Amino acid sequence: MSSWTVLGITFANSWFLALLLFVPLLALLRGKFGGMPAVVFSSTAALEKIGKKRRSRAGAFLAALSYLALACLIVAASRPQLGRTVSRTQASGVDIMLVLDVSRSMLAEDFTIGAQRSNRLEAVRMVTERFINARKDDRLGIIAFAGRPYLVSPLTLDHAWLIRNLERIKIGMVEDGTAIGSAIVSAANRLKDKPAESKLIILLSDGDNNAGKVQPLTAAEAAKALGIRIYTVGAGSRGSVPFPFQDAFGRQFYRNVNMEFNETDLQKIASTTGGQYFRATDTRSLNAVFDDIDRLEKTDVEVQQIVQYRDLFFWFLLAAAVFLILEILLSQTLWRRLP
Repeated sequence: MSSWTVLGITFANSWFLALLLFVPLLALLRGKFGGMPAVVFSSTAALEKIGKKRRSRAGAFLAALSYLALACLIVAASRPQLGRTVSRTQASGVDIMLVLDVSRSMLAEDFTIGAQRSNRLEAVRMVTERFINARKDDRLGIIAFAGRPYLVSPLTLDHAWLIRNLERIKIGMVEDGTAIGSAIVSAANRLKDKPAESKLIILLSDGDNNAGKVQPLTAAEAAKALGIRIYTVGAGSRGSVPFPFQDAFGRQFYRNVNMEFNETDLQKIASTTGGQYFRATDTRSLNAVFDDIDRLEKTDVEVQQIVQYRDLFFWFLLAAAVFLILEILLSQTLWRRLP
C-alpha cells in the first residue's frame, strides 16, 4: 500500500482518499433524484408555520451531516498518522582533553587576531573554539594549568556549554608556574576509565616544566600505558617578543623580552605516546596545527533515525460517529420527517 503526506500527516492507505471524490457526486445525484424527503417538521402544530425555505435548509443540513460522516469514515480508512523523525547521533568514539597553558608567559603579544596584536592566550582561545565546533560528535573537556592544573570542563558533548567555559579561562586563575607533568596526569585521569575507542590529550604550552610533583616524561609514560595519545603544541615565536608590564601608577607599557621554552620535552612527550609535536609561531600556524590534528583524528559517526508515528484514525471515526448521531437525533426530534 502506498503512503502520502500532507501538512505533516501521512496517510498509510492513501488510495482510500480517492473515494472522497464520490462524496460530492453522491450529493449531486441525491439532490437531483430526491433521495432525501424535502418535508421535515418539529411538531404537527407547527407544520403550517414551516415554509418551503425552512424545509429546504433543514434537509440540506441533515444531508450535509451524513456526507461529513461518510467523508470522515473514508479518511479514517486511509490511516492518517502524525509522524516525526528522531535522529540519534552516537558519539564518534573519540574523547579529547584540551590542556591549555595559562601561565603568565601567555601574555606575550606575538599573535594577531584580525589586524590587531593579541596575546597568546587570546589566540589559543579563538583557535580552540573553532576546533571544538569542528568536532561536534566528540566528547571534549578542558584543563587549564599554570603552577597546577585546574579543571575547566569535564568531558562533554554539550559544546555550547564547553565554549562558555572556555571563555572564562584567563591568566592568573591559578598560581603562576608551568606544571606540564601534573597537567598531563590530571587529563589522563579524566580519560582512563572511559570506553572510547580513541583517547587524546592536546597539550599547548609556551614554557618549560618548573612546577608540580610529576615530571612530564613520567606522565607521558603513564598516559601511554593507559592507551592515551598526546599531541603537543609549542605556542609562541622564538626570541624577543613584546610583553606587557605595569609601572607604579598602574600604567601599561611594553618591553621586548627573550622567551624560550623546552621544545625537546614537548617533542618527547608526543613521540612517547604515539602522537605528534607541532610548532605554532603565529595565529595562522596555530590554526594550521589544529586543522592537522582534526584531520589525523577522524572516525565514523553513527546516526540513527527513528520515525515515530501516532495514528489519528480514531479521531476521524469519532467525528463520523458524532455526525451520524447528530443527524439521527435531529431527524427524529427537532426535524422529524413526515410519515
